[in-house]
Amino acid sequence: MINLPNGGIATEMTMDLEALRQQTTAVANELLAVAHLEKDDILVVGCSSSEIAKHRIGTFSSEEIGKTVFNALNDVCKANGIFLATQCCEHLNRAIIVEKECAKLYRLTRVNVRPQLKAGGSFSTAAYNGFDNPVAVEYIQAQAGIDIGDTLIGMHLAPVAVPVRTAVSSIGNAHVVCARTRAKYIGGERACYESSLA
Repeated sequence: MINLPNGGIATEMTMDLEALRQQTTAVANELLAVAHLEKDDILVVGCSSSEIAKHRIGTFSSEEIGKTVFNALNDVCKANGIFLATQCCEHLNRAIIVEKECAKLYRLTRVNVRPQLKAGGSFSTAAYNGFDNPVAVEYIQAQAGIDIGDTLIGMHLAPVAVPVRTAVSSIGNAHVVCARTRAKYIGGERACYESSLA
């Protein structure tokens, strides 16, 4: 087992937090422009502050990075009338932190856990501390998603997921993958489809 300094928690900030905020905002706005989300839709985000800071995922959590990314995304979501959902790290079995209003609207199954650094991750910890009325839920089907640092958010996207390439392809040092979702095509060759749902 590798012994990490400070238990794998960042104690010094060498990242440009304003640049991270701008990159995060740019990615979110570009995805939302393509995804055409409606009021009360859900944007799920997984984020590794370790990867942003150029460390291996799960090895160097940064409270400052988590807060910066969360605040940028939360501002974008509020401005667009959509819910932000944050994926916890694998220690919490990829539970999701959302506003209680979202959980009630979608009848999501609540679980009893509170994220913290190294058990839920810095990003979801920031969400839990930054939301008006945070709750943890076990599973969602979001209409769009952002994966910052290859955290694998696919299990929380509604079918069918469609990749979205954004002009900004990284936040800090973390690889970014975005997706929107669309309705399933059913009925075969005789069916007629709505182009607005493609």
